[in-house]
Amino acid sequence: MGRYVLRRLLQMIPVFIGTTLLIFLMIHVLPGDPIRAMWGDKAADPAQVVQLRHKFGLDKPLWQQYVDYMVNLFKGDFGETFGGRPVLDEITQAFPVTLRLAAVALTIEMIVGIGLGAWAGLKAGKAVDTGVLIFTLIVIAMPVFVLGYLARFLFADELQWLPPNVQDSTSLEQLLLPGFVLGMLSMAYVARLTRTTFAENLRADYMRTALAKGLPRRRIVGVHLLRNSLIPVITFLGTDVGSLVGGAVVTEGIFNVQGVGNLLYTALVQREGVTIVGIVTVLVLIILLINLLVDLLYAVLDPRIRYA
Repeated sequence: MGRYVLRRLLQMIPVFIGTTLLIFLMIHVLPGDPIRAMWGDKAADPAQVVQLRHKFGLDKPLWQQYVDYMVNLFKGDFGETFGGRPVLDEITQAFPVTLRLAAVALTIEMIVGIGLGAWAGLKAGKAVDTGVLIFTLIVIAMPVFVLGYLARFLFADELQWLPPNVQDSTSLEQLLLPGFVLGMLSMAYVARLTRTTFAENLRADYMRTALAKGLPRRRIVGVHLLRNSLIPVITFLGTDVGSLVGGAVVTEGIFNVQGVGNLLYTALVQREGVTIVGIVTVLVLIILLINLLVDLLYAVLDPRIRYA
């Protein structure tokens, strides 16, 4: 196990470097000058433009900019925004908000998605199964912004069960509605994936053997069927964490959540490449570590899996 973890950690190094390099190049080869864009429609002062380009290192070759960024990154320096605020301060302020929102969304999609999928899988071919499939198809076909405004209109404006905007990001009540919207699409995929694995494993040999031994149905479903069916679901949930954190732009905009999505949108509008690369860097680290954790969970769910 220790060798496997060490090997996976070493494999993360080229993946991390390659991903950050790709994002860095994509941001810096876009047309236009982000320094001149700070003046908007007004004429920029050439002397100030030269001074700012030198301050932020934009007058250096692209490869040197990336090397300087990585060197400073390993020192804990993510650079500064064009407004002079450290990017690390922006990230540490926005990421906890989005992580709490993603945790709410992940909890909802796990409980509702796995519950619906297991129910449909156990009732495969019946009306319950058909109803779950139709419901998940409707959710998948509905755009996030439509679902967000619909949920806000129904649960906040009409029924007044939940607040329409997030004023306090530490309040679970205020994060419940945006978390529900953020996790709905993934919940539908989790439900369909769980339903498929349940239906397949019900026909497996080990299930017939467990039934022949006379084991209680609760133990057969809760231990044998559930553990083996959750392996592909855990894989999807692991990869979905990065999507929940990085893909919260629309949801955070609808419910006024001051998280990573809002910060990323502002950085894209203002062409602040150092902020965008900093956010992506943290996202890459989170995704790599979660993928490692998911791989280790395989052995917990299935004792037949061993890591050399």
